[in-house]
Formats: sequence, structure tokens, C-alpha cells
Amino acid sequence: MKVKIVNKSQFSLPAYATQASAGMDLMADIAEPLTLSPLERAMVPTGLYIELPVGYEAQVRPRSGLAAKHGISVLNAPGTVDADYRGEIKVILVNLSNHVFTINPGERIAQMVVAKHERVEWVEVARVEDLEESGRGAGGFGSTGK
Repeated sequence: MKVKIVNKSQFSLPAYATQASAGMDLMADIAEPLTLSPLERAMVPTGLYIELPVGYEAQVRPRSGLAAKHGISVLNAPGTVDADYRGEIKVILVNLSNHVFTINPGERIAQMVVAKHERVEWVEVARVEDLEESGRGAGGFGSTGK
């Protein structure tokens, strides 16, 4: 699938790291290092603008290495970029660790997955009993085990 992109950053376009990668790394388009204190959050620009086809979204997700090693995550994970959005893609990063973390210009800060989605048409029914039964039923919030 071909997607139009404008890159106003000084860094390369998002790219897949391997043949089987689902996500492409997004880089911080910042002029100087940005420091995040514990529990601090910041909207980090990428310098990227995209035009997705209707029926697709771009999901902005945390990078596993930053999350596991440094406690850095995407606050609204996954962040959604809708097909009709034309503004700059920014990443809401949060420092969930107990240590200060510095983001450097061009650092890979998140990953972006482009995914197809469906739109639903609601069919309203009057009662919960009008919904088909399932094996799980109303069990939730840990009802299937640890």
C-alpha cells in the first residue's frame, strides 16, 4: 500500500527494521535533548505528516526496549492517527521510571503500525438477555485467570 508522507524533519522516513516487522520506528524531531523527569510527560514532534486511505489508521505504540529498560512509554498507547488527520504526528511520551531520562534528537521514541479497521453500525436491542450467550458470559476483569 502506498501512503503519502511529508517529512519536515532532518531524519529518514519511518522504516521497517526487518522483513517481518509490523511497526516502523518514529524519531524525535527536536533541536536539542529533551529531559523527562519521573512521571513527567511531553508531546514529542516527529516532523511527519501523512495521508492514510479511509479505512486505515496509524497506531503509535511504545518501543519495547525503552519501556523495559527505561520505563518510557506512550501515554495514550496506542495513540490513533485517523485517516482524515493532516497535522504533524506527535508522540505523547511519559517517564514511568524513578530516574530522569533524556531524549536526544533523532532518537527512536515509538513505533507506528498502519492497520485496517472496520466501522460498525449499531443494532440496538432492549435487554442484555437479547444478546447471544457465550461461554464467558459477563465474566471480566481477571475472570479467566491470572
